[in-house]
Amino acid sequence: MTSASDLRSGKTERDENFPVASWIIHPRHRALILAFYNFVRTADDIADHATLSADEKLRYLDLLEADLLGTGDTQKEAISLRQALAQRSMAPRHALDVLVAFRMDVTKLRYENWDDVIHYCRYSAMPVGRFMLDVHGESTSTWAASDALCAGLQINNHLQDCAKDYKNLNRVYLPRDALAASGATVAMLGEAKSQPALLQCLHALAVRTETLLNESKSLSAEVKDFRLGLDIAVIQAFADKIVGMLKVRDPLSERVHLSKLELLGHTIGGIAGEISHRAIGRRPQANPAAGA
Repeated sequence: MTSASDLRSGKTERDENFPVASWIIHPRHRALILAFYNFVRTADDIADHATLSADEKLRYLDLLEADLLGTGDTQKEAISLRQALAQRSMAPRHALDVLVAFRMDVTKLRYENWDDVIHYCRYSAMPVGRFMLDVHGESTSTWAASDALCAGLQINNHLQDCAKDYKNLNRVYLPRDALAASGATVAMLGEAKSQPALLQCLHALAVRTETLLNESKSLSAEVKDFRLGLDIAVIQAFADKIVGMLKVRDPLSERVHLSKLELLGHTIGGIAGEISHRAIGRRPQANPAAGA
């Protein structure tokens, strides 16, 4: 059986909204985080492969799961993650959750409403944040804010890449009811510039995503690990800037991704702000999502 990693030549290009194992994270955690990233990236490559059939994609995802659980031995990314988790006595729960999302990507091309999209994020994005928190030994009380941040990042990506996902994969994450409420149609995503109805829908979804990101602002203060707090502050800064662009720009015809200069600026700003906040001993901001 071909290794899943050999399938990457068929992968369509995709933007990353989930910085993984950045230089900010302590080196002792990087091997495990990179093993998780490689596993997730491989599963993503499978789900988005340009030529594999749906059945073939699902078969490869099943192989990844089997090897992760120790009942197979053919997919190197799964084996590497299984071994890295065992060294830290960690369960594979978050990696298994992510596989649920990639199976959804294979079998589900449309989403009915906001709750449907959040359900997808529960498996596509939230496990990434929960994994990072577990790696650092953080309390599960931080999960609510983390879930909000990761869902916000994911939906930012959906909005940024809505045209590309539709044209390349016939996959639309924009909720049907949101499109209908604005008088927009899926077919409008194939145009070079958003029609007013579609732009209204996209901007309304960006506003709703901003609410999620506001609920996650307490996270960097909630975590105990200093380096992780810095990393979260930077990611939050990226997400806030991106959603700000998505609220006023057209993803079909205008830039809605951060430039290298903007990435650098928000990295410095995020780090400086978090160091300052920790230095003055600020308490975590109130989080409306906590305990949800």
